[in-house]
Amino acid sequence: MTTPDSVRIGIVSISDRASSGTYEDKGLPSLQAWLGRALKNPIDFEARLIPDEAALISATLIELVNAGCSLVLTTGGTGPTLRDVTPEATLAVAHKEMPGFGEQMRQISLRFVPTAILSRQVAVIRDKSLIINLPGQPKSIAETLEGLKDTEGVQAVPGIFAAVPYCIDLIGGPYLETDDTVCKAFRPKSAIRPPR
Repeated sequence: MTTPDSVRIGIVSISDRASSGTYEDKGLPSLQAWLGRALKNPIDFEARLIPDEAALISATLIELVNAGCSLVLTTGGTGPTLRDVTPEATLAVAHKEMPGFGEQMRQISLRFVPTAILSRQVAVIRDKSLIINLPGQPKSIAETLEGLKDTEGVQAVPGIFAAVPYCIDLIGGPYLETDDTVCKAFRPKSAIRPPR
């Protein structure tokens, strides 16, 4: 059996305080750990820890796309405060918007806190890369990616990552294979690659 396609993934933690060393960044380790559990593919991570500066965020996203990242996940900077500029910086580099991702993230988070309605995460496509803004808290990152299971372990609300592999197929990226116990990817039957 051949190994899954290798994939390059950009992970970006956006925080004034963490990037200045005021406190420890928890976003990058959370993203790396979750993706390591969820994907069977060999992953080459491109990690960045940067402050809440719109021009720098946009430049970092362009750099990661140009470096061949098929997927770029950001964490932080998606609330309503004056320094929260991640969505604007992401939209500034977009070729296409993918609003369903943000809508589903808010639906998941609203199951836990009413203030989830204040979150402004967006997802976009630039060239052959899918860029998604995730929440800032490690627990919320896992919930939005993975979705919610009931007490029997049955999926109650799908996480957004279930749609990521097929989206990356459609834009010409590598074939992502998930560990179904963490997050089962959804593809139409015609798009499922037979075991090799």
